[in-house]
Amino acid sequence: MDEENKLQFPSLPPCKEDLLDWAYPMRREMQEILPGLFLGPYSAAMKSKLSILERQEITHLVCVRQDIEANFIKPNFPHKFRYLVLDIADNPVENIIRYFPMTKEFIDGCLSLQRYRRPS
Repeated sequence: MDEENKLQFPSLPPCKEDLLDWAYPMRREMQEILPGLFLGPYSAAMKSKLSILERQEITHLVCVRQDIEANFIKPNFPHKFRYLVLDIADNPVENIIRYFPMTKEFIDGCLSLQRYRRPS
């Protein structure tokens, strides 16, 4: 493939050294996977975790759940954070790719607001 037609991909920021020290018990906590972007289970955004979310300056949350979980897995702070809730079946034939564009748009919007608010 010639240089003109080569695909260009953005590079990820350098990894923090302490990320290499991940341990299995940490799966119940949120982890910063990119600057300002965290990944974690629903339990990381429970009502008892509000002070942690505020300390990390979390403003947006993506909640992935199954339809049947809608009665007990809900946004805990709808007046405090902006949520994107995705009802996705947990099965091998679910087409999750269809959710990528809206999820990317939501995350990009959050990160652009974050850059706007923080001094450079």
